[in-house]
Amino acid sequence: MGKRVIITGATGMVGRLVLNECLTSSEISSVVVLSRRTTGISHRKLTEVTVNDFGNLAGLENYFEQVDIAYYCIGVYTGQVTRDRFREITVDYTIAFADNLKKKSPHAVVCFLSGAGADTKEKSRMMFARDKGMAENYLIAKQFTGLYIFRPGYIYPVTPRVEPNFSYRLSRKLYPFLKRIMPNGVITSEKLAKAIFNIGLQGYKKTILENKDILYSH
Repeated sequence: MGKRVIITGATGMVGRLVLNECLTSSEISSVVVLSRRTTGISHRKLTEVTVNDFGNLAGLENYFEQVDIAYYCIGVYTGQVTRDRFREITVDYTIAFADNLKKKSPHAVVCFLSGAGADTKEKSRMMFARDKGMAENYLIAKQFTGLYIFRPGYIYPVTPRVEPNFSYRLSRKLYPFLKRIMPNGVITSEKLAKAIFNIGLQGYKKTILENKDILYSH
């Protein structure tokens, strides 16, 4: 019997690659995608569910039943939204998802896409670090059977895309240089997605994986 999977953020850079891994794996029998918009993918394993508000998942509880692995890949770039909206997406959405999953599938394994610098002390002056740390702490407190938190550094998009801001456009151009001077601080979207997928299936020796851990996890 294959694993039953639920994914969020499947239309994003990393989430979409995780979805592809699930659909092509013989170890996965079914995939539920919770998303604001369609992935545009048609597959016998795939069930897509449109979600208008990830902070309120009432009425969608049945999709959280009998889940073996949850891949949580929702994220938003700093500066793209207001301060309050960033916290809502980063923290409130995570809370709503975790609560539903714990209630319906308490033995699920959770893979959470966080980011380098996340502050679990929740005291950082940086909004990103503080809010990501807050989300991580909530998941840890839920005591899932398995929890793996991924903190990648700069993620190089293997698939061409429109970069969200100047900083990311610059980082993309500088990637070959960055890889040489800080090889443990960068990762490709493809390698990150494969690590997330594989660890969801096979587990890992620690809960929080920094960029270097992710690079050498398999």
